[in-house]
Amino acid sequence: MAMKIRLARGGSKKRPHYSIVAADSRYARDGRFLEKLGTYNPLLKKDDERRVVMNMERVKYWLDHGAQPTDRVARFLENAEVIAKRVRANPNKGTPGKAAQERAKEKADKAAALQDAQAEPQE
Repeated sequence: MAMKIRLARGGSKKRPHYSIVAADSRYARDGRFLEKLGTYNPLLKKDDERRVVMNMERVKYWLDHGAQPTDRVARFLENAEVIAKRVRANPNKGTPGKAAQERAKEKADKAAALQDAQAEPQE
C-alpha cells in the first residue's frame, strides 16, 4: 500500500479549508483516508499559528512507516523542521513569456531612440 500524507479539501466554493490526512495514494483526494493528522486554512494570515496545525507525533509515525508527503505538505514539514529542506531551483519560472519579452524590447528600443534624439545637438 503506497501511503501519502496529503491535503483533503473541504469548505465551500472560494472558501477552502484542508485536512492533512494519511491516505492510500489510490484513494480519491477527498475520499477515504486512514487518519486525520491536522488542518490547513489558507485564508488565515501567513504568520497566524492556526494556519497550519499538525499532530507531529502522528506525522512522524506515518513518515517512519513509509508515508510520502506531497509537495505542499512537505513544505509544511520543512517549516516545522520535521524533515530536511530540499533545494528547489526553477530558473525559468521567473522569466517573462515571449510576448512580454517582445513588449519589453520594443519599450527599450523606443527609450533608446528618444534618448538619441535628445542627445543630438540642435542647430
